[in-house]
Amino acid sequence: MSQPSYFQPVVKSPANSESLESAAPLPWWVSAIVIIGALLMILGAVIALVNPALLIAPLEPITPGVRVYAGYLVSRNLAIGVMLLSALSIRARSALLTLMVLTALIQLLDALLDCFEGRWALVPVVGILGIAFLTGAVRVAGQPLREIASRRNPRR
Repeated sequence: MSQPSYFQPVVKSPANSESLESAAPLPWWVSAIVIIGALLMILGAVIALVNPALLIAPLEPITPGVRVYAGYLVSRNLAIGVMLLSALSIRARSALLTLMVLTALIQLLDALLDCFEGRWALVPVVGILGIAFLTGAVRVAGQPLREIASRRNPRR
């Protein structure tokens, strides 16, 4: 007995992983965004590990709390940076797409927090990096992110 058609997943192409993985090679600028962004995240992790004083305002004391959050920054940035480079190197486009959207969200939220805390010099750089990652993710997806159907909850 066959299943009714409403149990069959409906996934738009190229959102499913088979067509996403077999798509054309990435443009050079997407690879450049991923490499530069990943290296910046890894560099941020190294700075937080080696000299957490650079993460706070001048003349502020380095407290145990600062060291704890610097450690969180190290693990977050190092993990995302390594995973971005890994996904790019093995051409895992669906994983790269997810990591790029995650990185864009992190950067845009960081820019928003920088606005609230008055670190105006960082806002343009962090914001542009977030927008660059989001633009690259749209290119990797092959269609606007809002049009990508989910495998579990497809649009009908």
